Amino acid sequence: MTGVRQAAAAAIDAPGTPEALWASWDGLALLPHTDPPTGPVVVVAAHPDDEVLGFGGTMAALAAAGTEVHLLSVTDGEGSHPRSARVTAARLAEVRAAELRTALSDLGLPALEPRRLRVPDTQVHRHEARVGDAVAGLLREVGGAHCVAPWTGDLHSDHEAAGRAAAAACREADTPLWLYPVWMWHWAKPADPRVPWPEAARLPVPDEAAARKRRAVGRFTSQTTPLGDGEENAAILPPEELAHHTRSFEVVFR
Repeated sequence: MTGVRQAAAAAIDAPGTPEALWASWDGLALLPHTDPPTGPVVVVAAHPDDEVLGFGGTMAALAAAGTEVHLLSVTDGEGSHPRSARVTAARLAEVRAAELRTALSDLGLPALEPRRLRVPDTQVHRHEARVGDAVAGLLREVGGAHCVAPWTGDLHSDHEAAGRAAAAACREADTPLWLYPVWMWHWAKPADPRVPWPEAARLPVPDEAAARKRRAVGRFTSQTTPLGDGEENAAILPPEELAHHTRSFEVVFR
């Protein structure tokens, strides 16, 4: 692991910014509002749950509006607990795929079948070209789409690589791209200069869509509850982390 990746991992592993601090910052309320995209929407996720955490409320709103939604799952998320003896990577991949299917149904998208690329978890940066080709192919298939992908500055290597691959595909296809943060809310702080706030926009989430997102987030029990005793089985998304993702709005970079 390079020094850059070590520093990024340390930032994610460190204690995070409390949601109360974000809630008290006027900067979030002052972000320009934007409406959900129209026409077919292609959502890219590095791991099953990223799309729900970062964009699930808007996905529920899109479903309610009858907008066509497509989902590309880059990895199966099998690497979330690499030192656990309670579950194998293969079993965890299937558990997370099942959690995602149930979560999508909660969002109002029961017929949405994710395209699973099965890129190795934590190794997306080694497969960016393949991911970019998959995004480009889906954009061509859908036609006239809007693409939404993980933010390229999220400090998680898989998120950043998936975002870069989507960005390259969108440039080639002349397709609008939005990027959603996930881990940023953990390591960043209000007015953080590492965050491109001038590019940020706020997507209000209607009450019904917000309720659907909360139910969907709760489906990822492999990530929100401990697999067992010991640090190697700890929850990846404890309540203080989930608080960042159950607001009445979502943020994207445009």
